[in-house]
Amino acid sequence: MIKVLAIDDEPLALQQLVAYIKKVPFLELAGECQSALEAMEVLNQEPIDAIFCDINMPDLNGMDFVKSLAVPPLVVFTTAYSEYAVEGFKVNAVDYLLKPFGLQDFQRAANRLRERLETTTSAEPVPELPSQPGEDDTIFVKTDYKVVKLAISDIRYIEGMSEYLKIHLQSQPKPVVTLLSMKKMEEYLPAYFMRIHRSYIINLKQIQEVNKNRVIMDADTYLPIGDNYKEAFNDYLNTKFLGK
Repeated sequence: MIKVLAIDDEPLALQQLVAYIKKVPFLELAGECQSALEAMEVLNQEPIDAIFCDINMPDLNGMDFVKSLAVPPLVVFTTAYSEYAVEGFKVNAVDYLLKPFGLQDFQRAANRLRERLETTTSAEPVPELPSQPGEDDTIFVKTDYKVVKLAISDIRYIEGMSEYLKIHLQSQPKPVVTLLSMKKMEEYLPAYFMRIHRSYIINLKQIQEVNKNRVIMDADTYLPIGDNYKEAFNDYLNTKFLGK
């Protein structure tokens, strides 16, 4: 599925755009916005694969909005003014839909979007971390169109979501979302991290309790232990267990 954002300041145009997105099986509507500023807030909160964006909008027009993004998602521009077409392709837009457009035109743009995304995904490997952690116990990951430094010891657990990871930290309530595979992260982390499920890697130092097939990290966080990881996790517990 391709997660997309619909952006248009005209309510009826936005409603039509949303209706078209919902008719395409491989598109997933992540949100609908009536301004570029509203869309920027969404992009800062979650990964978005592509946007369908009107150009003529108040405060910040669609063209300037896309140019302002350090790492913009794929873009399909929508507008009633044909003179923007050339400028749209200068910012590497996937397609340009001239209003009023029908479902057939929208489907064509959606297909081009999928082709571009498939080409980009196959051409660009998932970012890899260095083979060993640095002596200062830190890593750098790309998130929200910027690169941030994280302390490995600050990581509570890591949650896998398709090709993305949510890195949950002790120091902040909001997880860091980054494009990286579980396998690469697992290979990089030190020995006090363990994968307990296909979707979870935990910091063993942060465990508060183990209850049946769940690891309790805190009062609100209960993580399942997968069948394929249960034996290795129990072996770890046995090395730490005191008593009969």
